Amino acid sequence: MVDIKFAYWIPNVSGGLVVSKIAQRTDWTFDYNAQLAQTAEQVGFDYALAQARFIASYGAEYQLEALTTVAALAPVTERLKLIAAVHPGLWHPGVVAKMGATIDFISKGRFALNVVSGWFKNEFTIYGEPWLDHDERYRRSEEFIRVLKGMWTEEEFHLKGDFYRINGGWVKPKPINQNPHPEIFQGGNSKAARRMAARVSDWYFMNGNTIEGVREQIQEVSALAAEEGRKVKFGLNAFIIVRDTEKEAHDVLREIIAQADKEAVAGFGEAVKQAGTSTREKEGMWANSNFEDLVQYNDGFKSGLIGTADQVADRIRQFYEVGVDLILGGFLHYSDDLPAFGRTVIPLVREIESRHRTSEELVTA
Repeated sequence: MVDIKFAYWIPNVSGGLVVSKIAQRTDWTFDYNAQLAQTAEQVGFDYALAQARFIASYGAEYQLEALTTVAALAPVTERLKLIAAVHPGLWHPGVVAKMGATIDFISKGRFALNVVSGWFKNEFTIYGEPWLDHDERYRRSEEFIRVLKGMWTEEEFHLKGDFYRINGGWVKPKPINQNPHPEIFQGGNSKAARRMAARVSDWYFMNGNTIEGVREQIQEVSALAAEEGRKVKFGLNAFIIVRDTEKEAHDVLREIIAQADKEAVAGFGEAVKQAGTSTREKEGMWANSNFEDLVQYNDGFKSGLIGTADQVADRIRQFYEVGVDLILGGFLHYSDDLPAFGRTVIPLVREIESRHRTSEELVTA
């Protein structure tokens, strides 16, 4: 049975989800995001992800902090699972474990966490925090997650690690969502990120990519996880443009790129050199991204969810068939595009699921 989930990027920073001067019917304020979250859960979205930014970057001059944003969204939503992004090094895992358990308690089991190892050096240096080498950042993130899991599941937790010391730490109330703990997401594309996901994460977020590129990542991480006796689920980033015709959708894409904020894109490209291209293997997030890719700052155009509702639904089906469990969508005009996607594309995907199940039943019979 097909059971793909749908998530959206919460626009909790100014400038929307593209580094472009194109007009966008999208806002970053809390009142806007509260209404958007209520709409999203009504039209079929399962998750919402708040990104973490601390200083201006790629036009994101105003930012609502992620943990406090999802905490505030919890009492105004009923079904949506709320994912907050955090950076090890800027947060202590014991404090995050307590905050996460509290948000989970308030939301009745709807809290999740996205652990971001970090690519924006200035966000660390402005606070006087050391900037670690790429693979060391992932080692720290892995230890961060081990602290979260221990604090959330054990009555008294101890750890003497390379980055953290926990001397009998405990959290009460424990998270309601104990399966055995709130879901833990991570991103990254490097070898270090893939190995970390295999060992400790529940979900592995992938930047936008082709079907073959996604297949390769899923196969490698799944194999690494199997060696650890674990399974990992996979989420894929995509910038989604659905219009009445394929031409209209691609015209919108061309206009976004034509009006790109070239200075901001260049600054972003320079900042993310601290990510994929700094690894030993020269592989990772943004390592092979060109100017057009960087206009959507998680390579969202590459996933190709651009066209008519039927075309986008079919493309989602193809990603599901290579192992994608969740589509993480960004939109140009959130006010219009997110509810339209929920009302048109999500039902089409479910219809594909229904037809698929019917065909399997006929074959079995």
